[in-house]
Amino acid sequence: MGRQFDGSTRQLAAAGLPPPAVPFVYRHAASPAFKDLFREGMALVEEAAAYLDGPGRTESRALPRPTALAYATESMRLTTRLMQVASWLLLQRAVNEGELTRTQALAERHRVKLSRQDLGCPPEVYDQLPAILRDLGWRSLRIQERVIHLDRSLAIARSPEPMERHCEVALQHERLRAAFSN
Repeated sequence: MGRQFDGSTRQLAAAGLPPPAVPFVYRHAASPAFKDLFREGMALVEEAAAYLDGPGRTESRALPRPTALAYATESMRLTTRLMQVASWLLLQRAVNEGELTRTQALAERHRVKLSRQDLGCPPEVYDQLPAILRDLGWRSLRIQERVIHLDRSLAIARSPEPMERHCEVALQHERLRAAFSN
């Protein structure tokens, strides 16, 4: 993982300044934990594709019409969600492996639409869907949340504003200090 700073570390050292801190999230995004997340996400993509192209297709034919429509909706939502997650994971891996800089990845990031999705049908209909599709749906929602959290953390780390401005505890602390200093 290459470090990217506004100035070179030699320039900072020559000026007698310490090198800037690398936000923890950058280390996390290149850590074994990220590699585990990557493997988990890609395995889930493969598992979902195998299910939807095989047993899921057979199971969907046996469903009553309203449930079959919900199956089609949920399988499309599942596929879309997993493709968004996979795209983000591949982009982050390219940064980690030095194939892209963070700046290049940020320029490509607009193509990856990470957005929270809930289940697309009412719970009483969702409960009638095949168990494997429901399990894949829940697992994809969990991994999507993890990716969205990591993506937001990276966005905060890239922000030119000081980190304290993003911390609710620090904001409350500052408000208390202002209230009692008068």
